Amino acid sequence: MSDFLIIGGGVIGMMTALQLADAGQRVTLVDRGECGKEASWAGGGIVSPLYPWRYDAAVSQLSRWSEGVYPSLALRLLEETGIDPEYRQKGLLYLNVDDAEKALQWARQLGKPLERVGADFVHAKEPGVTMADDSALWMPTLGSVRNPRLAKALKARLAAMPQVTLREQCEVSGFIQHGSQVEGVVTSQGPLTAERIIVCGGAWAAQLLSQLNVQLPVRPVKGQMIAYQAPKGLVQRVVLKDGRYIIPRADGLLLVGSTLEEAGFDKSTDAAALASLKQSAEAILPALATCPVAHQWAGLRPGSPAGIPFIGALPEWPNVYVNAGHYRNGLVLAPASTHLLADQLLGREPLIDPAPYQPTPERLIQA
Repeated sequence: MSDFLIIGGGVIGMMTALQLADAGQRVTLVDRGECGKEASWAGGGIVSPLYPWRYDAAVSQLSRWSEGVYPSLALRLLEETGIDPEYRQKGLLYLNVDDAEKALQWARQLGKPLERVGADFVHAKEPGVTMADDSALWMPTLGSVRNPRLAKALKARLAAMPQVTLREQCEVSGFIQHGSQVEGVVTSQGPLTAERIIVCGGAWAAQLLSQLNVQLPVRPVKGQMIAYQAPKGLVQRVVLKDGRYIIPRADGLLLVGSTLEEAGFDKSTDAAALASLKQSAEAILPALATCPVAHQWAGLRPGSPAGIPFIGALPEWPNVYVNAGHYRNGLVLAPASTHLLADQLLGREPLIDPAPYQPTPERLIQA
């Protein structure tokens, strides 16, 4: 029997396992496919909410702490695994921001470096970018990470830890219950038991918890993305305009995203999304019109009310915990949300006030 059994091997599940293993706990992590191959693989890797001043304070608290963790986390994983998560801190250019004053006021209140800049500044930073007006916003401290490499590094680190058991291609089909306790799970590889169960199932978390008659308001929200194979250095930093972004990778790959679609668990791609993403990208960086689109894909975000995740014990099941519902910011919030859950699990002083994230009856869907 493990101390903890984690369902879901995305970045949230793997970072939860890492936090607990670092604290000396025995952890079993199960995933119905391969670890890190759902939303954690499909996202863009910007280490910030797209427009952070538009989010609830509960999201901002988690994101501010997490942003500061990524540089050292990336270095740790590179040292331990030889896999580089490619953390890059080159800043972000915001074009066409219609609430710039609100953004600047938010930045002043938090002491975040954010400034209004002109066309000459933008041209000096990114000569190929076009602007629709004369001003933009510049956040120099914003970073990005190559999320598929981050997931690969996390998996490699966990696989090397003797107190961690990874079980992939292991689908959970039910819970083993005894009174108000859940003793384990029924899986395609047989029953697994643990003292405490943690559901980190992303967009699938609500489906899993419905078997315990828990109605978690988390739903899949599809996002399609494309990637251009471009010359190295065509753009150096993240550029955001009208909700669409370009994210550069070290090898010249440029990610463009993303759509927001209510399509259930459908992960198919389509020509309309491709055309829309190409139009957005080439309006920002016209040189992309001559570059080939190398990839198109889709992922499922775990949508939740106001994008505030559920982090904590379930009211009716005291040894079952959830860490899900991060919506568009799973990677952004992962270090803080997993640390906060580990604080609760291990009886430590919490990183921040855990109250806004608890899966209380008030936050759950009432039957």
